[in-house]
Amino acid sequence: MTQFTRRAVTASSLALLAGCATGAGGATAPARGRPAIGTFGIDMSAVDTSVRPGDDFFQYVNGTWLNANTIPADRVSWGTNEMLIVKAEHDVRAIIEEAALAGGSPGTNQRKIADFYNAYLDQDTINARGIEPIIAALTEARALRTHEDVVRFVGRPGAGVTFPISISIGLDEGNPDRYLAQITHAGLGMPEREYYRRTDRQFPELRTQYEAACAQMLTLLGFDDTAPKARAIVRLETAIAELHWPVADRRERERTYNLMTRAQVQALSRRFPWSAYLDARGLSGENEFVVAELSAIGPLADLVVATPVETWRYYLAWHYTRTKAHVLPSPIDEVNFGFFGRALSGQPQQRERWQRAIQASNTVLGEAIGQLYVARHFPPEAKAQVLELVENMRRAYGERIDQLSWMSEETKVIAREKLASFRPKIGYPDRWRDYSGLDIRAGDAFGNQIRYAQWEWAYDLARLGRPSDREEWFMVPHAVNAYYNPPFNEIVFPAGYLQPPLFDPNADTAVNYGAIGGVIGHEMGHGFDDQGAKSDARGVLRDWWNAEDVTRFRAVTDRLADQYSQFEPLPGLHLNGRLSLGENIGDCGGLQVALHAYRIALNGAEPPVLEGTTGLQRFFMARAQHRKQLVREQQLRNQVMTGPHSPARYRINGVVRNMDAWYEAFSVEPGDALYLPPEERVTIW
Repeated sequence: MTQFTRRAVTASSLALLAGCATGAGGATAPARGRPAIGTFGIDMSAVDTSVRPGDDFFQYVNGTWLNANTIPADRVSWGTNEMLIVKAEHDVRAIIEEAALAGGSPGTNQRKIADFYNAYLDQDTINARGIEPIIAALTEARALRTHEDVVRFVGRPGAGVTFPISISIGLDEGNPDRYLAQITHAGLGMPEREYYRRTDRQFPELRTQYEAACAQMLTLLGFDDTAPKARAIVRLETAIAELHWPVADRRERERTYNLMTRAQVQALSRRFPWSAYLDARGLSGENEFVVAELSAIGPLADLVVATPVETWRYYLAWHYTRTKAHVLPSPIDEVNFGFFGRALSGQPQQRERWQRAIQASNTVLGEAIGQLYVARHFPPEAKAQVLELVENMRRAYGERIDQLSWMSEETKVIAREKLASFRPKIGYPDRWRDYSGLDIRAGDAFGNQIRYAQWEWAYDLARLGRPSDREEWFMVPHAVNAYYNPPFNEIVFPAGYLQPPLFDPNADTAVNYGAIGGVIGHEMGHGFDDQGAKSDARGVLRDWWNAEDVTRFRAVTDRLADQYSQFEPLPGLHLNGRLSLGENIGDCGGLQVALHAYRIALNGAEPPVLEGTTGLQRFFMARAQHRKQLVREQQLRNQVMTGPHSPARYRINGVVRNMDAWYEAFSVEPGDALYLPPEERVTIW
């Protein structure tokens, strides 16, 4: 995952991750159980031998599977991660339904889980209530008279509407021991500014469909003459988009960290009702803020007050309703899905209600559910084994930092300090979140969402003035994901991710290092990518690099960005190598380090040949197997336009072509499509 848009070990200790088979010239490892996949952890039936590895390694490893599978109608993509997510959903469903059957005493987590889930499932009751739950808010929106009224409506906890000026609470990257209010730009219904600006491909049609969805929703809410009102909403959002920063520019952490006093914020726009907005957000006593897109905030604030209040009435009615459509009557939910699901993402049908109920439950009561999940699905032994692998990766990173030719000894000292300070969080938190103050009521799906939003905002406000909580997790334990958090200098791997094919204690050593080792290396690598490297060992955003090192580092990463910008997932749509640079550095550097750690784990022994595959081949194949994925064209477009991650195919092909060991393992030669001359291969870490 992208950086958080929220001890060396002995060779003997690695025996837990080793394979047991003996091949020609190979070593014999301790006995183990049977892997979950195949005979050593890789699905060899997925390999497409009609494809040369050097032409398309992603297709070679996964092609038979890709050709035999289709994306389910309720999904925008389908592959390894999605299958792990489905497994986690079924595991969680069993836990929740058991809690629902057991009931539990009022106020307990068990009862809250059951009441929330059952209320969300009950579409009949939701339909019967109609728009009654939102009538008060819609009436208030229609009655807005001044721009001060507008910002008070937006700022109220539980409103949950996007707005050109967004205020949240987060870690102070200049001083990670505290929290500050943070101001950033927002206000768009479509993913980002280029959806409002581009005139090629599907973008004009998407804008037409978006405007139609706005009109349909306003009609359902009782507005008349909705076509011009919807047109006004899209026209306003287009003006907002023109003032937004390009998405790649928003990655630059030093540019989006601007510590300002209240007076300085107010000076950005003298006309904007800052006091009313901050008061509505509960921030009337705050005097320090971090402003992100500094050059955009003032013009956006001016745009707010230059836009007629009447337009804001339509805009707020639309956004207030669409963000809560999932707990409103089916016709409203269907209009919302019709655009954001079908048109925007290419998803033919909604997911089943129970799956959506699980997703909502995870958002609201995630750690309460996670506590039950890990007790059942993540034994302590698994946590210990992953920690051992992490420490071997740390050793490998240290050795590679020592060998860097482009980094000065002065900078290496601080880099080693940062590496030593990396804190791994594996599986689940050591301290669980307290939900005692969260009011969940049976049969009130809409009210539960509003009360959760209010409770969550109160929780965030209470952080101000307190030391930061370094024990906090920003993902639930059963999430199929991982992250690096620069202000805490921590790498976090939830239990839901630590499953085959990523991690299997019974798989071959090469497979575990290529799969979960590549992920661990990726997340550790975020601490040294083009943005993560801007924080020191304590997580402080500061310039700790020797200036000449920065120049050399940028020269190398520029080459990587240029490489990825050559990939063309859709005709005329190339990857943005700048937008995805951090993740590409994580992928490339992480797999290089994982290979180094694998060689450490071998301790000089020759790996066995298993089903005709060498250890090196299994290492690279495991990484490609983890990334196997089918994706709909609309979702692929969205990812390329807005996401920091390259599409799955390029997260494999773009990485291996820069690794000498891959050429050796698969006899890749000049003339193969992925071949790069040695002098063009990029090695960063």
